[in-house]
Amino acid sequence: METSTPTWAAYLAAWIATVFLFLLSRKLHRRNLRFPPGPKPWPIIGNLNLIGSLPHRSLHQLSLKYGPLMQLHFGSFPVVVGSSVEMARTFLKTMDASFVSRPKTAAGKYTTYNYSNITWSPYGPYWRQARKMCLMELFSAKRLESFEYIRVEEMNSLLRLLYKSSSGGHPVNLKDHLSTVSLNVISRMVLGKRYLDESDNSIVTPEEFKKMLDELFLLNGVFNIGDSIPWIDFLDLQGYVKRMKTLSKKFDRFLEHVVDEHNARRKSVENYVAKDMVDVLLRIAEDPSLEVKLERHGVKAFTQDLLAGGTESSAVTVEWAISELLKKPEIFDKATEELDRVIGKKRWVQEKDMSSLPYIEAIVKETMRMHPVAPMLVPRLAREDCKMAGYDILKGTQVLVNTWTISRDPALWEDPNEFCPDRFIGKAKAIDVKGQDFELLPFGSGRRMCPGYSLGLKVIQSSLANLLHGFKWKLPNNMKPEDLNMEEIFGLSTPKKIPLVAIIEPRLPLHLYCQ
Repeated sequence: METSTPTWAAYLAAWIATVFLFLLSRKLHRRNLRFPPGPKPWPIIGNLNLIGSLPHRSLHQLSLKYGPLMQLHFGSFPVVVGSSVEMARTFLKTMDASFVSRPKTAAGKYTTYNYSNITWSPYGPYWRQARKMCLMELFSAKRLESFEYIRVEEMNSLLRLLYKSSSGGHPVNLKDHLSTVSLNVISRMVLGKRYLDESDNSIVTPEEFKKMLDELFLLNGVFNIGDSIPWIDFLDLQGYVKRMKTLSKKFDRFLEHVVDEHNARRKSVENYVAKDMVDVLLRIAEDPSLEVKLERHGVKAFTQDLLAGGTESSAVTVEWAISELLKKPEIFDKATEELDRVIGKKRWVQEKDMSSLPYIEAIVKETMRMHPVAPMLVPRLAREDCKMAGYDILKGTQVLVNTWTISRDPALWEDPNEFCPDRFIGKAKAIDVKGQDFELLPFGSGRRMCPGYSLGLKVIQSSLANLLHGFKWKLPNNMKPEDLNMEEIFGLSTPKKIPLVAIIEPRLPLHLYCQ
């Protein structure tokens, strides 16, 4: 008797039955899951229609309706948003290991050498090694202390430049000056010199480099539709991917020059001692005991990360601080009274003075509360299925912590929309910005906390203190404080939409501005 062979129709029927059973079992399984509350998603776009040009504010409004833990869909991907101290603590501390990875975005792929930097690299041996490098080598207390002279020199340069710019009562664009000093500080610490203002350097002009950094921050913070709806990614509907590829080529040309120049210098001297952070990275890359080899593109990715992270955050925070003070002259007077009493009028403020200037520290904290540079931190990714507050969060869910909402919580802050540094004097003085107090998280918390926060804090505090100590500030053209525009724009950082322009006047002996 001859055995009959199955026909293609039988194979097809079996395949359809298998798929049907798989989908049915998945649906039945999902019926037993309890997801956080949230708006019903639309087909294809999910809840992207609810996200405006300032996503942190859009999510804030949604959290008022759905609560401190809610789930949305960006295209086909689930996104969970935590908007309270309790949720932030759970995501960033209690269950930190479950949410320590990063989503894969076009920005991470195209602008950071395929997720090779500390910000966007996924959780794993490479990232753990990178974090250790940052903590033990690049941002160690000893190394930051060794670079203090650079920060002092560049601060003095800024004060001289502002003094010259103030002659004749001409208004100054504060952000431009702050960005310049931040870039000079970080380029000397990371690259070993002011690459960008040397006449013989034809790689990139200072103006081009500032534009590159601005573009990097913008493109790493945008909502790229292709990240949420992958099957239309190739269309690049917003044009962001094209801009990312263009930016990547510009940065790579510059970073190739940096690495080549450092390698040539290191090879020319026997027993060469590292002078800057790129030297340190290149020395680490040669270490045969590394768990994961640090390739050339990794050195470039870290260098780019260090440059970007060290310039934008401090300039943005100080500009917001001065803007808020111009709206409240009485706070300005209180700050200068403390400076005159503690520092006097015969010298500039030094980094070691900050512990004796509690009101200046309070102004910095209040600025970070009102105007967090990264209001939703950098997105995280669930590494596994888990339960949180009685809800199910599936592996692959993107996680956002909306610190902007936390900083506006009336249960935590009296008059949360008012700029009031005094709230950090006395009992609340203990609230710190170093990731342990979840009411205030300008640098994040947990394993993914910004590794360079201590440097950022030093630059922000000393910059603000010296700008307040050295100059009287007022708005131009008889502008009233209430007329000062305080709108913001969104990217990986959140700067003022309209840069601050102010009239400044020296308030210390003139010889100090010539040091």
